Amino acid sequence: MSLSASWVKSEGHSTGGGAPRPRPERRNLGTIPRAGGQATIERMIAHLDLDAFFAAVELHRHPELRGKPLVVGGTPAGRGVVSTASYEARKYGIRSAMSSAEALRRCPHAVFVRPDHRTYREWSQRTWDVVRSMAPVVEQVGIDEGYLVLPEGDPGEQAALVQLAVRRRVRLSCSLGVASCKVVAKVASDMRKPGGLTVVVRGGEAEFLAPLEVRRLPGVGPKAERRLAAAGVATIGDLAGLDDGRLASLLPGRVGIELRARALGIDPRPVSGEPGEAISISNEETFEHDVSDRAELHAELRRMADGLAASLRRRGLVARTVTTKLRYPDFSIATRSQTLNIGIEDAETIGDLACRLLDRALGQRPDALRLVGVGVSGLERHKQLELPLPPAHSA
Repeated sequence: MSLSASWVKSEGHSTGGGAPRPRPERRNLGTIPRAGGQATIERMIAHLDLDAFFAAVELHRHPELRGKPLVVGGTPAGRGVVSTASYEARKYGIRSAMSSAEALRRCPHAVFVRPDHRTYREWSQRTWDVVRSMAPVVEQVGIDEGYLVLPEGDPGEQAALVQLAVRRRVRLSCSLGVASCKVVAKVASDMRKPGGLTVVVRGGEAEFLAPLEVRRLPGVGPKAERRLAAAGVATIGDLAGLDDGRLASLLPGRVGIELRARALGIDPRPVSGEPGEAISISNEETFEHDVSDRAELHAELRRMADGLAASLRRRGLVARTVTTKLRYPDFSIATRSQTLNIGIEDAETIGDLACRLLDRALGQRPDALRLVGVGVSGLERHKQLELPLPPAHSA
């Protein structure tokens, strides 16, 4: 028995009630086998992504801005950066992480709004409360995205009901991708934005992914994409077809093995219903003017280290990796990290490591900086015995 592999809801732009049910778009991506004379549908998972979330919330707060190119971010008169742009603004090439000054240059009539993260967290909580009321297992991985195990029944219909509930009860648009594993669901959720719904049936994962650009596979960053492109690997299917030798030469180690498996639609990670634990905590600061004074940069890193240490203690966590982030005047970004054999939580150690990493990066490329940041990862619930810092490997 063949089932449709993709359900697409392309008219999902409205945030009002009474939205139409999804209309199926049929694509031959796979079949679901019969067992005992009836079709068996194993539990599928969905990746839910709120569409232009910050901008969508601001449009509810300021309905007079509907239809206008809206940019949520810092002021273009300073060193602001775009957090989110409405779909009207994206038509002008405005995107997240772009400088607000560049966004204004591309769209002089854009409206800029400063982000209000407390309000966004409140809207996010309301959204995920709705999702949790409908799905047996939900794993929120960000303020505006997460995975859910779908209830029993037709996967496309169950996902459509979740999408409709978010629209009617929270008045937000979301896009969903439905598949047998996380990586395929995440890629599928991006296929029909905004307000889209795409379902890839079990067995059709590799065929669905194969024609897509390799950069669309989660885990393939800009450097890997350039390396693969230079070797003629342009699509996810090209990556899936690499033999062991060629894969090792292009993407050595476990990274390459894992990415090839994902390119084949293989991803064993489960949807975890445990209360969401942060996988990293970070702070960053964009300066009003480029800063080159090393003492000032160190002081800023230590200030952020104080906040990170307080956050770790509050959560009962320790961290094994410290990362320092630098953004140069040309917007290029450098990161340096150090991983320890024991977990740490004290501000002095985090600050020392962050400053050391900054010095190393600036030793390789001396310049003024427009932004610095510190992050901690490799978080652990229990605290180990504190010892003097052991030799560590760096990246």
